[in-house]
Amino acid sequence: MRCIDLNCDLGEGAAHDAELMPLITSANIACGGHAGGAETMRTAVELALRHGVAVGAHPGFEDRGFFGRRELPLTPTEAHALVRRQIAALDRVVRSCGGRLAHVKPHGALYHLSARDAALALAVATAVRESDPRLILVGLAGSELLPAGRGCGLRIASEVFADRTYQPDGSLTPRSRPDALIADETAAVAQVLRLVREGAVIATDGTRVMMTGDTVCVHGDGPHAVEFARRLRRELGTAGVEVQAPHPD
Repeated sequence: MRCIDLNCDLGEGAAHDAELMPLITSANIACGGHAGGAETMRTAVELALRHGVAVGAHPGFEDRGFFGRRELPLTPTEAHALVRRQIAALDRVVRSCGGRLAHVKPHGALYHLSARDAALALAVATAVRESDPRLILVGLAGSELLPAGRGCGLRIASEVFADRTYQPDGSLTPRSRPDALIADETAAVAQVLRLVREGAVIATDGTRVMMTGDTVCVHGDGPHAVEFARRLRRELGTAGVEVQAPHPD
């Protein structure tokens, strides 16, 4: 039986966190940078622990006006400090709730910059290792972040997306384009099943792109997020795919 992790970005102010939590296996919790604060972190962590969901840090640009999605000038030194600071903020909450951080997934612009920029990727990976070498580093499939994490001795998880389209080079279609998102639930489920069964995705030009995914991102901020997550869990089960978070060391 093939296994896959379902992750979701939570603690960002969306209304569906409590309903989504039982349907996923890993939660990436905003650490007070692009969104969230002490209260939202605690609420999300308590929910995750109650449902047996792996707790991860979701550090991003401290740019709330643009939700951390605007690419700003950032040196590797600054990226390192940002990631260390935000992991530490969430780790304090997790420990106070009797849990343990399992992984780190950068958010928004930091995620995409570290996917392209090897120096920035190394800074992020180093910050994760220094925070806790047992943490799993989550990065875009085929990105610079994964070899950077591996080179730092971290466990890594290659991430694919349920409802984002891909380009022939394996990159995500920019959100500025009208075809960046898959609006049709059936098509999104089919993309996930193809990724799990065949290790491939069909790009926007029809090209078949080989891609390995350890974890699937399910966006939690859409109006039908809960319904989609529920359907995806059901169809994965029907296909004989086990849904579970990576085992911690």
